[in-house]
Amino acid sequence: MPVSIKNKEEQRLMREAGRLAADVLVMIEPHVQPGVTTDELNERCHDYIVDTLKVTPAPLNYKGFPKSICTSVNHVVCHGIPGPKRLKKGDILNVDVTVIKDGFHGDTSRMYYLGEPPVLARRLCEAAHESMLQGIRCVRPGVRLGDLGHAIQKYVEAQGFSVVREYCGHGIGRVFHEDPQVLHYGTPGTGLALEPA
Repeated sequence: MPVSIKNKEEQRLMREAGRLAADVLVMIEPHVQPGVTTDELNERCHDYIVDTLKVTPAPLNYKGFPKSICTSVNHVVCHGIPGPKRLKKGDILNVDVTVIKDGFHGDTSRMYYLGEPPVLARRLCEAAHESMLQGIRCVRPGVRLGDLGHAIQKYVEAQGFSVVREYCGHGIGRVFHEDPQVLHYGTPGTGLALEPA
């Protein structure tokens, strides 16, 4: 599918959907505690998304996904399915939320610590967060997707970690996963060039 360039009104609608998805992450934070199950977090998020925000949880029934959010615990890279697993002290948890408002998707995630995580887990989370910021700092007209991927990869590898190549970032809008695919590794000067809308 070709890359969809959004007009100003579509950008406004996307910002609103993104803000609502971020609100879910703020709401769930105090509930991410040792002893809670990931399914209980899913139920709380579902109710908040549907009853309070009055929007649709995009993951629910998307290609058969059975829950309203993704919960990835410890070594799970992404798209973990909430279930009966009880979280414990020292766990790290990614909560991935996507909502649909007025036909547009807002997609975001956040890492949470349950108490003090192991040193390596904390370092991994911090490196992943900073690598995202490294990529964001590259974004401007004329930069290529390979430049973004290279910036992320270079930072991650300098921290002693590696990039997962089986998953990537993606465009978003009226469709949950739109082109372009945004790899977390790359060669400078290659790939699609960014341009202003």
